[in-house]
Amino acid sequence: MPVASSAPLPNPAPAADSPVTASATTRLVSLDVFRGVAIMLMLLVNNSGDWRYYYSPLIHADWNGCRLADLAFPWFMYIMGVAVVYGLASVREQPSRHSAVLLRVGRRVLVMVVLGLLIGLLPNFYFTSFRILGVLQRLGVVYGICALCFLKLTWRQQLTLAAVLLVGYNLLLQFVPVPDLGHPSLDKMTNLGAWLDRLVIGQHHLNMDQEGWDPESLLGTIPSVGTGLLGMLTGQWLRNTRSDAPTKTVWLFVVSAGAIVLGLIWNGWFPINKSLWSSSYVVYTAGIGGIVLGALYFLCDVQGWRGRWTWIFIACGSNALLVFFGHEALERVLTRFKLHHADGSVFYARDWLYENLCRQFFTNPTHASFTWAVVYSSLWVLLLAVLYRRRIFFTA
Repeated sequence: MPVASSAPLPNPAPAADSPVTASATTRLVSLDVFRGVAIMLMLLVNNSGDWRYYYSPLIHADWNGCRLADLAFPWFMYIMGVAVVYGLASVREQPSRHSAVLLRVGRRVLVMVVLGLLIGLLPNFYFTSFRILGVLQRLGVVYGICALCFLKLTWRQQLTLAAVLLVGYNLLLQFVPVPDLGHPSLDKMTNLGAWLDRLVIGQHHLNMDQEGWDPESLLGTIPSVGTGLLGMLTGQWLRNTRSDAPTKTVWLFVVSAGAIVLGLIWNGWFPINKSLWSSSYVVYTAGIGGIVLGALYFLCDVQGWRGRWTWIFIACGSNALLVFFGHEALERVLTRFKLHHADGSVFYARDWLYENLCRQFFTNPTHASFTWAVVYSSLWVLLLAVLYRRRIFFTA
């Protein structure tokens, strides 16, 4: 389980024989800020007051396409890839330490997977029908694979692997016939990933809201690793000592813009789709993530523009595991805890809170729904700020 620590998060240090200068090994402030931005976006996306009424950019695209809401998850994956580089660079050139490091990585993966499974079990612990797949599970598995790849593969091998995974996934979904269907499919219920999930996991352990398919499918882990690898390649570029900071920034913008264009072109063959985690979606969202990180890198790490505006984002990103698990767990408890009215009617705790604390004060239900999300998210931000101020961090 995660543990609370009163010590600050450690700064990665380079190996003695690593060709990295001191300036390249300091903590990447822009990455911490970016993580906080992603946390805030996730909270707004996941906590609408009423899903029937919400601003469309904060609602996931129904199937194909990409909205603001569809950026949070791949950004976390991308950020995690960059963080792997900064966290493990000091031991990469020391093979004798790899086994011990990978054991710690394995423990973190296990913690993330267990916490993800616990979210699926809350609050009633119905083991016969809980969701096995989920966001934390995918993040944990991808983190473990990326850590192994960073320690054992060169950046060129990582780039090749990313290309193979993305192209291979594209070919799988578009050219391999789905059993019982007889032809390839990219539809919700009939794509190859949905078929594999029902075969291996069973429909009772998939996302019940989706009626037979799961947005965090087993097969979708393949391109998700590609997202993590692209983040790792970004991290290695930012750490290199052969280029100065302005050059790094410019090339990060150029390559990221190229990734966006590639994603849009690829969209013509393999549509940008979060639930499928399509290959075009991977490069498109990684490109946007690179643009955001590049801008923050230039402002925070190159120009040194830091202060109160960065502090709150850093505070939000410092306890990512806590907010990932906590807000999902609390939401599941509130949406399933029943309250009994005096007249015999039954309703859920979250609905009662939303109606009595927010909805009744608005004539426009969309404004009410968004206000609920803002207030709820702000309470989490306040908690994260207090924990950061007291140097308390929950880590795996």
